[in-house]
Parts: sequence; C-alpha cells; structure tokens
Amino acid sequence: MRKLKLLLIVGLFITQFDVSFAQIAVHVGATTAYNATFVLDKGLSEDPRYSSTMTYNWAPIGFNFGVDFSRKFGLSLESILSHQGQIYEIVDVAEKVVGQRTIDLSYVNLPLLMRFMSGGNGATRANFNLGPQLSLLTDASEVMQYSASTQTFPPGSELPPGATNIQNHPDGSVTADVPAQSPEEIMSKEMNSFKNAEFQIAGAFGLDIDLAKHLYLSTQIRATYSLTDMRNGDVIEAIKEGNTSDIFGQRANVVVGVQLGVHYVFGSTRSFKYKGGK
Repeated sequence: MRKLKLLLIVGLFITQFDVSFAQIAVHVGATTAYNATFVLDKGLSEDPRYSSTMTYNWAPIGFNFGVDFSRKFGLSLESILSHQGQIYEIVDVAEKVVGQRTIDLSYVNLPLLMRFMSGGNGATRANFNLGPQLSLLTDASEVMQYSASTQTFPPGSELPPGATNIQNHPDGSVTADVPAQSPEEIMSKEMNSFKNAEFQIAGAFGLDIDLAKHLYLSTQIRATYSLTDMRNGDVIEAIKEGNTSDIFGQRANVVVGVQLGVHYVFGSTRSFKYKGGK
C-alpha cells in the first residue's frame, strides 16, 4: 500500500513538472532601433551660448535571449550596440548659430528586463518590460568649434583666451568678443574623461506579432535613463573648481526610440494560430 501511495505521489510530481516545463519557452533574436538621444546637462541648458537640438542615432544591431516562464511573465537579456549623444548649437548675442558642441557616444547596452505579457493565444500580444541596464562605453568624443563672435557667458564662467570688449552685467553674466575656435576635442574616452560603465533604467512597451509557428516580430517603444553621471570624477571636480569654461551640472543619458526584432522560439507558451493553418 505504501509503495502504491509513493508511486502515485511520484507520478503526480512528474505530471506537474511536465506541465510546468511545457509552459516554458526560450527565444533568441536580433534587433535594430532608431532613437532620439539626449544628453541632459543643467549647466549647458542654462548657458545662454547653447541651444539643444533634436539628435537621432541608430542602434544598428542587438541580440536577445529570453525565457518566458508562463504566458504572462518572462525575462530577457539583451546586448545592444547603441550610438548616442547630442548636438548643442552655439549661438551669439543675436541668437545666430555660430558653431556647435557635438557629443558622440557609443555603448554596448546590457539590459535585463522583466517581461509582463498579456497572455492568450492571439497572434498579437502586448507586453511591458522593465529592468536595470548596464552600459559599457566603447567610444566617446566631445568636440567644440565656433566662428569669431560676440557671446554671453553665464556667471562663473572662464572666458576663452583672446576675449576682448568684456562687459560685466548685474546678474553676473559676461558678454565678450571671442576669436574663432577650430574644431577641438575637449573630452574623449582616450583622455579618460568618461566613465567606462553606466547604470541605467530601461523600460519598453510593445507588441509581439506571429510570423510563423516558431517565429515572431517584436515592436517596441523603448526608453532608458542613466542614474549616474557619464563623466569621471576628475572631470567633475575640475568643472566644480572652475578649471574649465563650463558651469557644473550632472549629465544624464536619455534615449527614446523604436525597436524592431525577429525572434525564434524553442517551445511554446501558447497555441499558434495563423491564416490558412491548423
């Protein structure tokens, strides 16, 4: 009798294990994205010399590995090559564009996302994704150039060499005629100006659309926000001490864009249905 009970218990356990295992689906895929990228810097945004512009960049290729534990929850780990940064136009006292400050950044982004899915057996399913992202810097450059012009500098700024006709204003700002500056790299990865890694938060909302029995298309609107300043400590301290012409403000990377991907599924968490099929 005891042997019979033991066999029943073992059989029930195996049955439950098989049912649970059958719910698990592993998927791999490749992605691409087109993003609006921003470098949020309070110092630059409050500096009358700079005017931010909309800047767009490709995240040309990414790879995805995911596990769906049920029809409604899963995890995904991605590796994405992402080009980021922003262009700040430099304007004179008449608000005429006389140059630009270009921030170019390249990262390998590694987001680990929780996937909350709508479930069901439909050919199109909604999902929401949220999780941490580690961004590894592969290249970085910040270049500034402008023509000879009259510019207004915020209080506390260091004037560039050769400035003339300097006028101090009651609010602490300064207007001066400055000579032209040819393109100059003021910060770069080689100069050790940027951190080699950033911690970010990533979130996305999208749709998974069946293409074949084990193949689906993913479409997402995705956003990431960095929680740490992209510059290293030495650069931040130099700015705070007034050793550059910049006014200090923490910098945050922000990316908002559209991502597309094609994924192959091993196993299934649902029944596949498509036109003309059974």
